[in-house]
Amino acid sequence: MRIREYQSTDEKGWLRCRVLSFLDTAYYDNVLTQKETYENPSIELVTIEDGMVVGLIDIEYEQEERTVCSQGVGLGGMIWHIAVHPDYGRQGIGSELLFAAEEVAKRKGLNRLEAWTRNDEWVNNWYEKNNFHKIDSYLHVYMEGSQELKDSLKSEIPSLYPVQAFAHYTGKEKDSIKEQ
Repeated sequence: MRIREYQSTDEKGWLRCRVLSFLDTAYYDNVLTQKETYENPSIELVTIEDGMVVGLIDIEYEQEERTVCSQGVGLGGMIWHIAVHPDYGRQGIGSELLFAAEEVAKRKGLNRLEAWTRNDEWVNNWYEKNNFHKIDSYLHVYMEGSQELKDSLKSEIPSLYPVQAFAHYTGKEKDSIKEQ
């Protein structure tokens, strides 16, 4: 296995690796049909084995404070994607990718990395094991059907009515929102 910079010819393998790795996670619904590009500079690495992308990490980084990351002082980078193909899991590929990306980030003058996760305990444990600290959280709220949506979301456009919604709740009454 070797880690190298992402190349545009890796896109199909990158997409396949990301989709397969996210299937058994809380992030299963975030399916991409093309690799994202970033407004700011980025560190994009892949792990290759048998000519196949089996791991990936994408970090968009700042050239000016608070343009990508939400916390800290100095320049940081946001981990947008880190994934390991499920057939290659539990081999340390994710940690190796993170370590390689951290080395590049240091050379670029970044002093921290930030990541946002969903509620997969094993994912959050992996980040903690790799010296990340929980700073903030919010609640993902899924609403579906007229009953759930009627008091929360309304359209002011005639004949347009919401049937499903995904929202972020950042308030303090998380338990009350969960009950609803």
